[in-house]
Amino acid sequence: MTHRNELPVPTVVHLHGGRTPPDSDGYPTDLVLPEGRPPSAPQGPHGMHDPRAVVTRLTRDYTFPMEQRAALLWYHDHRMDFTAPAIWRGLAGLHIVRDEAEDSLGLPAGPRELPLMIADRAFGADGGLRYPSLDPSLRERPGVHDAYLAGVLGDVILVNGAPWPVHEVDAARYRLRLLNASNARHYELEAVTDDGRRLDLVQVGADQGLLAAPVAHRTLPIAPAERYDVVVDFAGVPVGGRVRVRNRLGSGRTRDVLAFRVARAAADHSRVPRVLSADAPAWRRSDAVRVRDLSFRAGRMRGGHGWLIGGLPFDPARTDVTVGLGDVEVWRLIADVHHPVHLHLAGFRVLSRGGGPPLPHDAGLKDTVSLRPGESAEIVTRFDGYRGRYLFHCHNAEHEDMGMMANLEIH
Repeated sequence: MTHRNELPVPTVVHLHGGRTPPDSDGYPTDLVLPEGRPPSAPQGPHGMHDPRAVVTRLTRDYTFPMEQRAALLWYHDHRMDFTAPAIWRGLAGLHIVRDEAEDSLGLPAGPRELPLMIADRAFGADGGLRYPSLDPSLRERPGVHDAYLAGVLGDVILVNGAPWPVHEVDAARYRLRLLNASNARHYELEAVTDDGRRLDLVQVGADQGLLAAPVAHRTLPIAPAERYDVVVDFAGVPVGGRVRVRNRLGSGRTRDVLAFRVARAAADHSRVPRVLSADAPAWRRSDAVRVRDLSFRAGRMRGGHGWLIGGLPFDPARTDVTVGLGDVEVWRLIADVHHPVHLHLAGFRVLSRGGGPPLPHDAGLKDTVSLRPGESAEIVTRFDGYRGRYLFHCHNAEHEDMGMMANLEIH
């Protein structure tokens, strides 16, 4: 896939959730420079030198082999220190991987399959996007004003770019493929009818594809970068009725996300099988060759506030974790505040939270786990696919830009 950069600033493309060779993973210093900017331009605004960076001008070819399970992935800019404002301005989109096994299940399809990219944004009086960058040109000085160091929240909820949309549906099952593409906002979604009934959100998939079996939720928490694949049945809603998808963590107008209006009765031949998939990896704690402890906490960097992993801010020239190709490891993650932790290349299973069992929404194969304030979680994964340099980081995009990334070397 060839990406062409006609913006005035560098870009980097990361396919989030993709099993991608390292030179196509969108490493933050592998810049695609605008036309006219010399290839020798610094890789980082703070003068950090990355001897392994591969910089191109105007275009770059990315290879996405798609040798992976069917899943809802997404792509976004991953430029070092400027990921958050780039995503806020629109450099993100959905990428759906399909296969015959999933197609044969009979899940809602065609117009009854709705990819939904949820993101909060703020707008100025002129209708332009408003973001508190220290350098609005996104050329030199990274970061945001101090009031937004914990993450930037908007007061308008967009779904596929539209504010609070209303979508007409049949009285039938729909497959909603949900992505939280917000920089920092967390949601707890519920689907509520006009008479106050909450419809089941029947989860059939997670970040990395189908679950083994469906899991029914009445509310569903979704952190930045997480994806959930759910089926909602509108058959019990009268024609003309409305179902509002609301955010229980929101207030005022950020409590509403979108709505569905049931327009007509219709035949429905879809189903939700009791067995969805049998091909998900079943790594166990006893398979692990090592256990690592990793902390995600606030700290100091570059003379100011930062967000750190293991007490260190990101440095592209430093290797933080080295693993062997094919190794199974357990990682114990601990947070001070909300941190959605994303691992590049490898999907994982959540083994525990706070020493107890995983939560119902932790089911399946994931690539992002939401750590709540003060919470610890254990994940297990196998590092296979490719050798090379990858990342793990917090997907609160402002935290990421302020140092909360680390290097993973697979050898």
